[in-house]
Amino acid sequence: MPTISAFYGMLIQMCFRDHVPPHFRVAYGDYTASIDINKMELLGGALPRRALDLVLDWTELHQAELLENWRLCAARQAPLPISPLE
Repeated sequence: MPTISAFYGMLIQMCFRDHVPPHFRVAYGDYTASIDINKMELLGGALPRRALDLVLDWTELHQAELLENWRLCAARQAPLPISPLE
């Protein structure tokens, strides 16, 4: 599962040929979660509230890049790195 970004201890990852809806996974300590790219909301799993807020802010900033990476992963191509939240 390629890591496409990392910030504040969170790893943002996408799977090749994953199920819909378009989403990415977040690993943060003992927590894991899936974030819906289109709806910009928690799809499954759990994150602490502050970490979730940061990830959703980042998602809003990079939604188009995330959707392009989803398309690449669906075609079994390597996703592109995305700038971290600063």
